[in-house]
Parts: sequence; structure tokens; C-alpha cells
Amino acid sequence: MKNEQSNIIIAGIIIGIIATSLVLFGNPKNMGFCIACFIRDTAGGLGLHRAEAVQYIRPEIIGIVLGSFGLALFNREFSPKGGSAPMTRFTLGFFVMVGCLMFLGCPFRMILRLAGGDLNAAAGLIGFTLGILCGVWFLGKGYSLKRSYKLPKSEGFVLPVIQVVFFLLLVCAPGLLQFSPEGAGPGAMHAAVILSLLAGAAVGALAQRTRLCMVGGIRDLVLFGEKKLILGFIAILVSALAMNLIFTAVTPGVYFKLAAAEQPVAHTDALWNALGMLLAGFGCVLLGGCPLRQLVLSGEGNTDSAVAVLGLLTGAAFCHNFGLASSGKGPTANGKTAVILGLAVALCIAFSNTFRKDN
Repeated sequence: MKNEQSNIIIAGIIIGIIATSLVLFGNPKNMGFCIACFIRDTAGGLGLHRAEAVQYIRPEIIGIVLGSFGLALFNREFSPKGGSAPMTRFTLGFFVMVGCLMFLGCPFRMILRLAGGDLNAAAGLIGFTLGILCGVWFLGKGYSLKRSYKLPKSEGFVLPVIQVVFFLLLVCAPGLLQFSPEGAGPGAMHAAVILSLLAGAAVGALAQRTRLCMVGGIRDLVLFGEKKLILGFIAILVSALAMNLIFTAVTPGVYFKLAAAEQPVAHTDALWNALGMLLAGFGCVLLGGCPLRQLVLSGEGNTDSAVAVLGLLTGAAFCHNFGLASSGKGPTANGKTAVILGLAVALCIAFSNTFRKDN
């Protein structure tokens, strides 16, 4: 147990260093890694939305899936399975993305924003924790999306193969894709393709090996008093904070700024930062893991998680096509309505899969 805990802490330290280093090499500030933001950018790169400020196929996402896939194959942990409430998982993935884009970040980026001194992320953390606690209550009452079933290996290969196709499009046929114009926004800010891919693969492999999950960390701490997963994310926070302070001291530019105002790709509406992450946290518990965990499980052959990832991708496109996503100016009216609707849908899913007669 001690060895496992140490491995998780070491993995968290390495991931924090990788995430902050990607900012040094070109990724947006406080966004060395953000699963929600990078899936949103990828949706834009594929032409699924028209917001030119956030259009770029992110190699980090490709790397996470392929890193998890490769290590799972190597360790003989690749085990395709699925069939557990696919449409429910798609819907939850969709609304988790709505919550993340209200806050402007996934749980991973929430940690990185805290490490960059962004006080708005504290409101997000409060909402995220409350959302997880809501989900934990339903878990304690018997919430379940029922069992999944073993599938042919070919089913588990689908999402990794799609990621390879995306990478080939990015490097061999960029004319078929959409790219944010230089200076247009976060989509135009990125590290070199190979560096981003390798960083993603490292994070995917580490997360696959250690089962890192922010949602799982808080959930396990509350349900079982088990702290090993949450220690991994504390390690990410500490190492990312240390790296930001070092970069601020020795390189041009500010990588750490303790303030709420004028933070990169963030807004200062505390209520909606909290409510966005409340929805994200609640939805992730109902899904069984955060967006990072869904990508990692997809790489292991879990088609239920792959369906959730498709829900995230669709949610990202929908948010930008219909004005649901926040910006640095704050949340939109459409976005607020979507978050409230998402909370209502998540509650309906939670109740129907907890108290139905066949449970």
C-alpha cells in the first residue's frame, strides 16, 4: 500500500512538471493541460464549431489515449468492455462539458489554475467538491449504471485508431482542418506537435498505471477514508506551483499571479464558477471518473468511457455553436440556462438509477 501511494505521488509530481513545462513551450497560461479545453479545441479543429479562437487538434489528447492504450497492451490490461447505459453516459459527458466550459476548465485545469495563483479556481473547487458529495450520496444509496460486458478486441481499438487518424490529419493533411489564426486566442497557442504528443503519452501512461482521478480521489476519501488518489492531485498542485514560481523568477513572463482579476482564460463570477464545477463534479461521479480518467479508460478498451468522451466532444461543439461557453468577460445567459438544465438532468439520472424498482 505504501509503495502504491508513493508511486501515485511521484506520478503526480511528474505530471505537474509536464503540465507547467508545456506552458513554457507555448501552451496557454494555466493551461498546460486541460482535458475539456483541449477536447473543445479539437472539436474546433475538426470543424464541429465555428469559434476560431479555439480551433486546433490537440496532440495531448491523442497522446493520453495512445499512452494509456500502449501501456495497457504492454501490461496485458487491455480489456474491451461496454454496454453499460451508453446513451446515459453520452448525456452525462455532454453536460460535464457544459459545466467545464462554464468554469473554463476541467478538474485538471482547476488544479493548474490554483497553482498559477488564480483565486477564481477556489470557487470552482468548492463547487466541484459539493458536486462530488452529491454524487457520493447517491452512490451510498445504490446508484449504478449496471454492469458492462466483455467485447471483441476490435471494439477497444476504435478510439485509439481514431486518435491515430487525427494525428495523421494534423501532420499530413492540415489543409483539411481548421486552425485558430495567430494571436486569435488559446487555440493559436500550443507547444510543438511532437512535444505535445509525447507529453500526452507520458500523462496517459502515468494515469493508466496509477489510476489517477480527481473525482475518484475525493470520492474515495469520503466513502472509504482512502487518501492515495487525492495525494496524487495534491502532488500535481505542489509541483505545478513550484514550477510556476521558478519560471516566474528565472524566465520572462508571469507564470504565477495571486489574484482573481485578469487571469488567463478565466472569469471572475464566483457563483457560476462554482455552479459549473458543481455540475462537472456531480456528472463525473455518475460517470465513474473525471474527463482524464474517461480518456485513460478509453485507451484501455472501455467503450462506455469512449461514449462519454464522444459526449464531451459533442458538448464542446454545442457549447460554442450555441453560445453556452463562458469567456473572460463572464458566463452567458445561454450558458447559465444550460448549467441549470444539466443539474436537473443529472439529478433525474441519479434518481432513476438509484431508486428504480429493478435495483
